[in-house]
Amino acid sequence: MDRLDTIRTLSIGMIILAAIPGCINHLDKAAAAALNPVDIKEWQVPWDQTRPRDPYVDQQQRVWFVGQGGDYIGLLDPEVGQFHQFKLDPGTGPHNLIVDKEGQVWYAGNRAAHIGKLDPATGNITKYSMPNPQAIDPHTLIFGMNRNIWFTVQQGNFVGYLDMATGHIHLTPLPTPHARPYGMVMDTVGSPWFTEFGTNKLGNIDQKTKTVREYSLTRNEARPRRLAVTSDNVIWYVDYAEGYLGSYNSQTGQIQEWPVPGGTDAKPYGMTVDGQDRVWFVETGCTPIASSASIHKLIRSSVSPIFPAAAEPFAIWCITTRHTPFGSAPMPTPSAAPKSPKNSLWVPASLPR
Repeated sequence: MDRLDTIRTLSIGMIILAAIPGCINHLDKAAAAALNPVDIKEWQVPWDQTRPRDPYVDQQQRVWFVGQGGDYIGLLDPEVGQFHQFKLDPGTGPHNLIVDKEGQVWYAGNRAAHIGKLDPATGNITKYSMPNPQAIDPHTLIFGMNRNIWFTVQQGNFVGYLDMATGHIHLTPLPTPHARPYGMVMDTVGSPWFTEFGTNKLGNIDQKTKTVREYSLTRNEARPRRLAVTSDNVIWYVDYAEGYLGSYNSQTGQIQEWPVPGGTDAKPYGMTVDGQDRVWFVETGCTPIASSASIHKLIRSSVSPIFPAAAEPFAIWCITTRHTPFGSAPMPTPSAAPKSPKNSLWVPASLPR
């Protein structure tokens, strides 16, 4: 589990016409104009030192997030800027959440060994405890097929799924010790993929047998953290340890990697794919510019299928702030509901320790 400190701001990068002053765009002028530069809008979270993270946009275009350090589920109405808080038990340490089609909010009780379900209409919470005492820290949740919720258990070294209808939880231990399964996504055919942050591997779960297959990356030092999937079913990942964006073609086994603009200290973290198959990620390594400010970067990759022959692989927008963006919500594709307001990319921001 990450050990960042105080967090107070939700930061939103939107695809609109105003460029951020002082930032560099590596694409040529024609390509840059087609992209529409990014503007950053922020809402001040009213609960200090609670580390809000992992926003999720629901069917009503509201933004849900967890307060990992404050043991709550938060809700933002971005139209009016209003926040609401749902309290969780002390020590829950929620890590992320997802919202189903019925509006039920599912969260990972990262420090309390359970997955929880919040009914926003009543405030009632149902808990589903991990069936193995070693599965101490459910981490990242995603929706799968057949009303299953798939998830990683980082320190416990499991992946698993919860049957939403019955509440039954099935856990699968990983073959690699101390693999630290972290980020997780569903590919285009409904198969879960995850990163192993403690080693240089990606993992995949066979839907029929529920067994795990592991795929080693080219560099032993790589530590993949988050991942995303484009419409051609290519798996994209960021290497947090050495500063790379990579892709894994599950059909051919081909691995491709590109050094990110920030270099080996860039610490790329949160990532997503937009409706045009463009890969976005954030660099959380700091470039200090003053005693109270740093430059962080929102990056859009041009090596995804829409720009396969781009001369420059990245477009860069700088975020000048005391906070570090460290995660991102999925940007829905045109066929996926709900559609995020103005096709925005939601990024939480945290003050580094």
